[in-house]
Amino acid sequence: MRGKVPVLATLVAGVLGVAAAGWPLVGAQAQDTGPSMTAQLGAVLGDQQWDRPKPGTWTPPKAAPDGLPPVISNIQTQDKVVFLTIDDGYEYDSEFVNLVRKEKVPILTFLTTTYTRGEGQYFWAMRNAGSQMENHTVTHPNMRTLGPEGQRREICNSSETITAQYGRRPQIFRPPFGSFNETTRQVAKECGIKSILLWSAEFYNGTSGPGVGFNGFARGDGGKGFKPGDIVLMHYRKGLAGQFQMILGWIREQGFRPAAVENYIPRSLGGEAAG
Repeated sequence: MRGKVPVLATLVAGVLGVAAAGWPLVGAQAQDTGPSMTAQLGAVLGDQQWDRPKPGTWTPPKAAPDGLPPVISNIQTQDKVVFLTIDDGYEYDSEFVNLVRKEKVPILTFLTTTYTRGEGQYFWAMRNAGSQMENHTVTHPNMRTLGPEGQRREICNSSETITAQYGRRPQIFRPPFGSFNETTRQVAKECGIKSILLWSAEFYNGTSGPGVGFNGFARGDGGKGFKPGDIVLMHYRKGLAGQFQMILGWIREQGFRPAAVENYIPRSLGGEAAG
């Protein structure tokens, strides 16, 4: 796990990197040209303002009766929206950063923090393009194979790294492989996690999926195409920019649009919605 970096210093580096249309080179000497730091920061944060759902068009996920983080696999909504989530982080595509900023597409990153070693600045660029960094463990294990202490290290240590690097503590957890148990939920709560987000469909970008082939798309319910409120799983892989353009085309052809899942999850469960 990387050492802690002062949030303010990293923020400055991140903003300068995005302004240069690439990812930040932490520690590089900045030249006093172009817009002021305040103007650049304002532009960066402005990219993170996504459309919110209109009242009455969706049903917020509910808290679990046992008080532990609830498990969410789709959002109940009447809007033709889908939610794009990207896991892991072991491949880095600078074209993808620029594409997300150009298209202004909301995504949510579930970061495996071991992959930030030497490439943590890439995810600063993703954060500044509008993607929150949420928790996907330190080393990507099957959580059901670990005891309480092992699960606690994976979740809590990942949250600590993300907080130190990117200035915000994760509120949402995605277990690798979608595998978890009641111990996972208990430990996640102890680590400050408010909900567990799974998925309802997967785009096998850059790889082959069972029965759907290379760059295939599969629904968990066995159906075809998109449904309102789908949470789509993708991964950071080589060629992600082209793969992302592919799924955006499919989404738009079917009359859907990407939306920010955090705007459909209540603050009490780690999102940004009221309630």
